[in-house]
Amino acid sequence: MNDRAALALLVAVLAALGYSAFTHPSDTDIWLLETGPVLIGAVLLLATWRRFRLTTLLCVLLALHALLLIGGGHYTYAEVPFGFWMQEVGGFERNPYDRLGHFAQGFVPAILTCEILLRTSPLQRGKWLFFLVTCVCLAFSAFYELIEWQVAVHTGDGSPEFLGTQGDPWDAQWDMTFALVGAILAQLTLAPLHDRQLAALEPAA
Repeated sequence: MNDRAALALLVAVLAALGYSAFTHPSDTDIWLLETGPVLIGAVLLLATWRRFRLTTLLCVLLALHALLLIGGGHYTYAEVPFGFWMQEVGGFERNPYDRLGHFAQGFVPAILTCEILLRTSPLQRGKWLFFLVTCVCLAFSAFYELIEWQVAVHTGDGSPEFLGTQGDPWDAQWDMTFALVGAILAQLTLAPLHDRQLAALEPAA
């Protein structure tokens, strides 16, 4: 991805983040917790862009994931309007926006992990790369569940808005399952496109 297109994506994400911050998020503390990864990711991308430019596919996925996080942070995941629309259309028992977020938590990091490993290690496309990427994504999802648990413990009230359980005692297990499915589907469906973009990136890498 060229600098101008990457900058346009970054500006769009930061604009959404700014709009979310200044239009009265439902809970300021939850907003900070949910959107913190967006700010951290933006800083890392800016710091490494000249040395390690990313493919267009990955940049677009990262931007979409950031918008998902911003939406969840602004409304809290159980109250996102788009999730209520999904619930009505799909006939779900709960607002599924949280499930969508955890699916993306596997889907997008799978492409990110593939890109890093293919460009910085001897690994090539195949069963071992597929296995390792899936494991990394599932480990990241489990680590995030541990963070949610510690936030709930230290805030004292269980932070139901941050946990987003919506009364489901198996929410953490479902979250990790959706991340696992997302990681597998990303690799199965996007590998050909990703490989073409990686090949085009090689001369400038």
